[in-house]
Amino acid sequence: MKSTLSGFICTLLLALPGIGHALSFPLPAPGNDIVGEIRQVQTRYEDTFSDLARENGLGYTEMTESNPGVDPWLPGEGTTVTLPTRFILPPGPREGIVINLAELRLYYFPKGENRVVTFPLGIGREGWSTPIGQARVTRKKQAPSWYPPESIRREHAEQGDPLPKVVKPGPDNPLGNHAIYLSMPGYLLHGTNKPYGVGMRVSHGCIRLYPEDIATLFKQIAPNTPVRIINEPYKAGWENGRLFVEAHQPLSEQRSREGTNFTPLVKAIINALGESEQKPDWDAMKQAALNQLGIPVPVTPAVAPATPPTEPQSLMVSESAPLASESPAQ
Repeated sequence: MKSTLSGFICTLLLALPGIGHALSFPLPAPGNDIVGEIRQVQTRYEDTFSDLARENGLGYTEMTESNPGVDPWLPGEGTTVTLPTRFILPPGPREGIVINLAELRLYYFPKGENRVVTFPLGIGREGWSTPIGQARVTRKKQAPSWYPPESIRREHAEQGDPLPKVVKPGPDNPLGNHAIYLSMPGYLLHGTNKPYGVGMRVSHGCIRLYPEDIATLFKQIAPNTPVRIINEPYKAGWENGRLFVEAHQPLSEQRSREGTNFTPLVKAIINALGESEQKPDWDAMKQAALNQLGIPVPVTPAVAPATPPTEPQSLMVSESAPLASESPAQ
């Protein structure tokens, strides 16, 4: 009954325009790394990618990556739009909070719950990059005040928009209504009074979430929760014996410094392969890297199902649904 009610609530949230929701998935079985499924929707005349992103637990850049050629501000009535709600989990331990800057996404692994909750992010723009590294949650604050550092106050003053030393809670506070402070001095996870910036690089280095998402995370997170910030534009992972890759556009600084560089993708694939003797399709890998759709795509052949034995007691065999990632993108 409980799972039925949860499903009804999730369906209801999806049906209500303008109401965002966290994407929560059971962790995959051992040896698997992918959660979620790709979905598609038909747009209404008034839809924009910013609207669709927030309604479906996504960020603006994720929508533009997975829908190349579609006008993000005027997709038009009845356009088929892909919702990239299928993810390869980030590499490394599945514990606490993992933030992948290149993906503009946060993964939270609640302790002892065998699930992952994931949220889109806004991060620091070029010149104010969010750092990578290890941290911990030090404290939480509802209705926080903002104490802008001198560098930010100087920038605003040069633009003719001077800031006070303290911005009190309220609609003008860029931290929104919730803040989660990190052991990295000066960095925190917070809400925002400009939710359209989620899924973009617009901050001065801090990490923004939709107001409804930070409220959800705020309730669940505890002090001393580990936080790992990585920058992995290319992820590789397994599903049912088949290797997939997920490619995102590297951050602008990385592109300027390295140009078109497939080495990080090759490294991710080699690390995922481990001792496996499967041979990846390097052409498929290269195409994934060039397209940068942010959607898991296969780079090894599907594994043929084992032939079931003929004993009568073995007739109850569950059939797997087709992989959503193998459906043609619209």
